Amino acid sequence: MDDRHTRRFGLGTATCLVMGNIIGGGIFLLPASVAPFGTVSLVAFGVLTVGAVALALVFGRLAERHPDTGGPYVYAREAFGDFAGFLSAWSYWTMTWVSNAALAVAIVGYVHVLLPGRPTDATDLAIALGALWLPALANFAGTRYVGLVQTVSTVLKFIPLLFIAVVGLFFFDPANLGSFHEGSGSALGEMSAAAAILLYSYVGVESAAMSAGEVRDPERNVGRATVLGTIGSAVVYLLGTVAVFGTVAHDKLVKSQAPFSDAVNAMFGGHWGGTVVAIAAVVSIIGALNGWTLMSAQSPYAAAKDGLFPAPFLTKRRGVPTFGVLAAVVLASALTVINYLIGSGGVFEILVLITTFSATVPYLLAAGAQVYFLLTGRRDKVRPARFARDLTLALTAFGFTFWLVAGAGYAAIYQGVLFLFAGILVYAWMAARRTARQGEEAATSLPTPADHEAVPPPAASAAVPPHTT
Repeated sequence: MDDRHTRRFGLGTATCLVMGNIIGGGIFLLPASVAPFGTVSLVAFGVLTVGAVALALVFGRLAERHPDTGGPYVYAREAFGDFAGFLSAWSYWTMTWVSNAALAVAIVGYVHVLLPGRPTDATDLAIALGALWLPALANFAGTRYVGLVQTVSTVLKFIPLLFIAVVGLFFFDPANLGSFHEGSGSALGEMSAAAAILLYSYVGVESAAMSAGEVRDPERNVGRATVLGTIGSAVVYLLGTVAVFGTVAHDKLVKSQAPFSDAVNAMFGGHWGGTVVAIAAVVSIIGALNGWTLMSAQSPYAAAKDGLFPAPFLTKRRGVPTFGVLAAVVLASALTVINYLIGSGGVFEILVLITTFSATVPYLLAAGAQVYFLLTGRRDKVRPARFARDLTLALTAFGFTFWLVAGAGYAAIYQGVLFLFAGILVYAWMAARRTARQGEEAATSLPTPADHEAVPPPAASAAVPPHTT
């Protein structure tokens, strides 16, 4: 029964998992978000893409060394020990279910475009909770259905986005671009400011590595899927942003609430662009939620195997850690309910801010682990050219992730560190239980006094005869 619903991901499905997790709902507002900085933001995007590809290559190399479910957690623990592994798993886990709640809330606005009417908090909450639980049900059904939903949703959202990106180039008008940098500061300062917004566009590059245990031939396919998925996402991001910049007048783009809709309307006329983009956005977010729901269970599952997370996270059916899925969707649902109960200035926004920092902790530890593996390896077994290349990629990925931390802002770092340190209590509890269990096992394995009494005395013939002269 389980085998029928369990299927290891091939290269295509693993690539869709990466792309589906990278491309969520944020892309549909991205051009308007960076337009105030001018076209220098396109340069910032290009620089970030180089860093993201370097990080993707590092994950591919790490997966060759350790092709196990858990990705960044596995690498951090192998290099730096249990505590570093726990911090990676804890950070990644909290980031996934909190960001899932944010995606669920984001989908509500796009549904309103498709189903106009007078919205209420009750209907909005029902839509958001439905967006969380439908992907969770696909995960409960097994990896076969997770892969199917991910592949279909990625294709359905990739095609229209790529269409707008490519066709928009034929309507490109340089007069719409505005100046290179809009602010009064330097171009470098404007590029850094734009990068702070764009930095998290590539969160999700680790998706194939996180599910390496469910990927066929992970030593080869994880690296390929990671790089292909990252490059495919970069193509959509960069071409889409350039197309919108060139088709929507800059003064209008800065104030736009739906830049891709405005681009479609500018290219073809009419007002149907909003509906097209809303459909693509709903499909995109559902696909992202499907993939991130699986990711939310993989990291605690890997940690639980090593005794660093509670044992229920080990529950796995049809290739999916079902308890981890259930825990994540329940927590995300609770956050979503809190969002609608306390409004825009409450706990929900604070926790979303924390995720911007939490996402970088596993990346930093993974990049640091690759540097550690390279510097402590057998130099005589590594070709100098390959060693230099891998070390350069690892340092580039570390620098890229360090830039992610800097771009998160003081508030996100401050609150993120507090939330990260709260996990120390969980680690202390699990470490104490593990130590007690090991003590009990050691005590039961020791010989008892009765065991000594049961040992027969040595036979007389076995005794060494005394030395006689």
